[in-house]
Amino acid sequence: MENVKRYNKLNEYLKNKFGERTLKICIDGGFTCPNRDGTVGNSGCIFCSERGSGDHICKQNDISKQVKKYFLSYKSERANKFIVYFQNFTNTYDSVSNLKEKYDAALIDNRIVGLEIATRPDCINEDICKLLASYTDKYYVCVELGLQTSNEKTAKFINRGYENAVFTAAVQMLKLYGIDVVAHIMIGLPDETMDDLANTIDFVNKHSIDGIKIHNVYVVKNTVLADLYYKGFYSPMGVDEYLEYLVYAITHLRPDIVIHRISGDAPKDLLIAPEWNVHKKWVLNGLDKFLNEKNLSQGIYYSNL
Repeated sequence: MENVKRYNKLNEYLKNKFGERTLKICIDGGFTCPNRDGTVGNSGCIFCSERGSGDHICKQNDISKQVKKYFLSYKSERANKFIVYFQNFTNTYDSVSNLKEKYDAALIDNRIVGLEIATRPDCINEDICKLLASYTDKYYVCVELGLQTSNEKTAKFINRGYENAVFTAAVQMLKLYGIDVVAHIMIGLPDETMDDLANTIDFVNKHSIDGIKIHNVYVVKNTVLADLYYKGFYSPMGVDEYLEYLVYAITHLRPDIVIHRISGDAPKDLLIAPEWNVHKKWVLNGLDKFLNEKNLSQGIYYSNL
């Protein structure tokens, strides 16, 4: 029973798509965020550190040098095909000409087969979609949109900075240009319950997305969430509770969606809580064990009614 395919894993999807193992090269494009520079807000989302989501990336302004450095490292020996992944902050938040210059600066090796862009839904427009679509003849292009939750009340509390309708419009526009979309959601946001997760999964299922990243909430230094944690107003989930929520998400998720992640990786030097977050295997092994023992799989409880 352990050999049964329980959910659509990214590594298997990429291997089928490109014929062999394909890895990501994480890139810091030197972007900021409209939720930090005053356009939408000044402090960012309450869980976001000063470095952005790619805390582990070694800061290097020259994008081409980052790619070259990767290919000189042992990491490049683990595969023959790669996707450059612009991760930190909002990677479509610039002029189209500057965006093209930055993306082109990463696409400098014939082993690169894809371009993945992490961004906000309110930083997607038609000109950006046209630019991204211009790469699709040669590269696999994927855009990751931060949703986090479909609960508008929670979204305001975490200072997300846009309404659900903005996410919907961004997905529709990207799909119109033939670009794959990955939704990013978080489990364990303040005061959210299983009902909130159910609504978020239902919301995601109703959109034409291709992939999803499921991320546990962790507390890192120098964030609003850290202040709430120290004052006793927030406590992150334990690993068992997270697994319970994760199983619900996967079993109710549309069967065709590719699952890119099932947990978040906090930098050890910034992590405050939960301690289990540094033990990624606990989640991976715990999920496999639960799904196998209960004979569950992705979408088993999904209904499009």
